[in-house]
Amino acid sequence: MADNLRCCIIQHDIEWHSIEQNFAKVESLLISVKDVDLIVLPEMFNTGFSMTPSKLEISNEKTIHWFQMAAAWKEAFILGSVIWKTDAGFTNRLISMSPDGIATTYDKKHLFSLAGEHEAYESGQKKVEVDIHGWRLRLNVCYDLRFPVWSRNDSNYDALVYVANWPKPRIKAWDSLLKARAIENQSYVIFCNRVGNDPNNNTYPGHSGVIDYAGNEITKTTEEECVIEVNLEKGKMMQFREKLPFLLDRDHFEIK
Repeated sequence: MADNLRCCIIQHDIEWHSIEQNFAKVESLLISVKDVDLIVLPEMFNTGFSMTPSKLEISNEKTIHWFQMAAAWKEAFILGSVIWKTDAGFTNRLISMSPDGIATTYDKKHLFSLAGEHEAYESGQKKVEVDIHGWRLRLNVCYDLRFPVWSRNDSNYDALVYVANWPKPRIKAWDSLLKARAIENQSYVIFCNRVGNDPNNNTYPGHSGVIDYAGNEITKTTEEECVIEVNLEKGKMMQFREKLPFLLDRDHFEIK
């Protein structure tokens, strides 16, 4: 079990519907990244937030191959959301790939009906956590952030992860809700949002980074394409929880 978790967040401008170009862009941004445990990419990082998945040439095999290649190359877990083809249609799937090629997946629970996501994709129904060197990370995608019961720390996880395509007009909500999730769950929150524009007239301002278990921002906000590296310390978080054991008084919910 590692006390430190070395994280790298890739905040990039996604090329619309250009899977291979986005794979190549992420690879170029990863060249200088060394000695990290976790790499986090945005929601639908290789296509953009598309509501027309049937018009794309989606290959699950190529997607998994790329994740395995990148994770082995950087000797780190790599995590990002993609369009995933199922027997019934498509899901917005968050993939966490280990350096030895083992995938953990989470399908986005809360689909963004304002953009018609519920009509293009199937909703996931299970909470998912991934273990990275003894750190337990709860996986979430974008709109999940607005639903605190779904993210409630009912399993003593160590960090929440949110990957997103969160647009500029609602970025204040993004900033505020991320801080709230950290405070109420006494947990690190790792978050990655894209930058740039898409053909649907959406502008994305980034604001990726990490907030600690007390609600403190431990990275600087930027609206440019960038690579953010940060070190998380579990010992300090556990001391904070022991000193202020608010989680002992938490409510418990049953998701139906």
